[in-house]
Amino acid sequence: MVQVAHAAVKSDKAPYYKIKYERLYKRRGKKRAIIAIARMILTAVYNMFVTGEEWNPSDLYKIYMPQEMLEKQKEKAIKQAVKLLISNGVIKAADISAA
Repeated sequence: MVQVAHAAVKSDKAPYYKIKYERLYKRRGKKRAIIAIARMILTAVYNMFVTGEEWNPSDLYKIYMPQEMLEKQKEKAIKQAVKLLISNGVIKAADISAA
């Protein structure tokens, strides 16, 4: 499984596991990240055998997210942050409307 994980991490055709590996590698190191990827692949294969479903990761949309969706998420996060700051009294609504 570790060899499969190494191959999946090096693949440019479907970079799902490559991106996952790069995120894990920063926090845990190379060896632990490869083991985590191997475990992810093994879990996916097991679930595909048990349920008979095709490979369909639940967080795939986060990796292949279009630029428009990223911009919408940023705008929404900014609006939520401003609303929180106003509700906590850190800034005033008049300060935002004047800017």
